[in-house]
Amino acid sequence: MSKRPEWWLSVLAKLWPLTWISAKATNWPVLGPVVAKMSLPLFSGRNLNVTYLPLAAHRDGPTSTLLPVKVVEELIRRSPYHAIIKRCTCRDARHCKEHSIENACTFLGEGVREMDPGIARHVTADEAIAHLRRCVADGLVPMAGRVKIDNYIWGVRDRGRLLTICYCCHCCCTLLTSLKYLPRDAAHSLVRLEGLRMRVDHERCVRCATCVQDCHAEAISVDGEDVVHDESRCIGCGRCVSVCPQGAVRAEIESVDEAIGEMMGRIEGMINIG
Repeated sequence: MSKRPEWWLSVLAKLWPLTWISAKATNWPVLGPVVAKMSLPLFSGRNLNVTYLPLAAHRDGPTSTLLPVKVVEELIRRSPYHAIIKRCTCRDARHCKEHSIENACTFLGEGVREMDPGIARHVTADEAIAHLRRCVADGLVPMAGRVKIDNYIWGVRDRGRLLTICYCCHCCCTLLTSLKYLPRDAAHSLVRLEGLRMRVDHERCVRCATCVQDCHAEAISVDGEDVVHDESRCIGCGRCVSVCPQGAVRAEIESVDEAIGEMMGRIEGMINIG
């Protein structure tokens, strides 16, 4: 088991602003291309491949669970090992006022066995699912996939046996708040859920541009009388759905089963969580 005492969480919170600075640094003149070239291998390809699961994406029926709950529950039940980090580093570093720092990341897979109890609670599948439901009830958006740097942060050997599930808020999530600064190859590692589309009801829409201002991916613009989503930039986080004051934006998904199948297959192609 790795050695990561509880004070390591406080150290991380102090160091975490460097992640935002380094993301912005990729856009600096002269030094920017150098920073991007050095950091890109860690934040692209098989080293970073994650998907956001928007809370408003879909329900199978009036009494069924939300899509994010359905997907993450399936991941949790497939893994014999589960751990919950004691404090969310992103929210801890930004002193978040909107969401609890205890609603932190969950990790799955055999790599969990190497995580020090000082930084993470080792829990059962049912406890991990209860944590998932608390986070979703708090309005946090699940994000799941392969994040290689988490192996170094949490002291787990990189053997492809650690799956990250983050519960993200729009104000503190490092990836969301840094997205517009990332090189395109790194931004492409945030893979939108297959078949997910954001639709605008143009009769309800008043072109207030709230969604434009709040889109982390800068994927929305006002073109004349229409609000336009750039599908090539959209990461499917669902922020535009939640902030629209007119309720004019909705998230639609073509096939829940196909979306889940693609995501599960992609994850299991990189990480063994069984």
